[in-house]
Amino acid sequence: MIKSDLFIINKIDLAPYVHANLDIMASDTKKFRGEKPTIFTNLQDGTGLAEVVAWLRKYALLDAK
Repeated sequence: MIKSDLFIINKIDLAPYVHANLDIMASDTKKFRGEKPTIFTNLQDGTGLAEVVAWLRKYALLDAK
């Protein structure tokens, strides 16, 4: 979590069912990662997918698009 270039929190749609608070997750992530990127995703409805793909294109594939 702390050292990764990109931190992805997936399955955010399930958070209410396991009593996970996404606001607390976001706060904790910011506290420990600072300005390093974090993306919350739900691949059932596509939430966050475009951001992950854009990050991968820019930083992993070095694509200027």
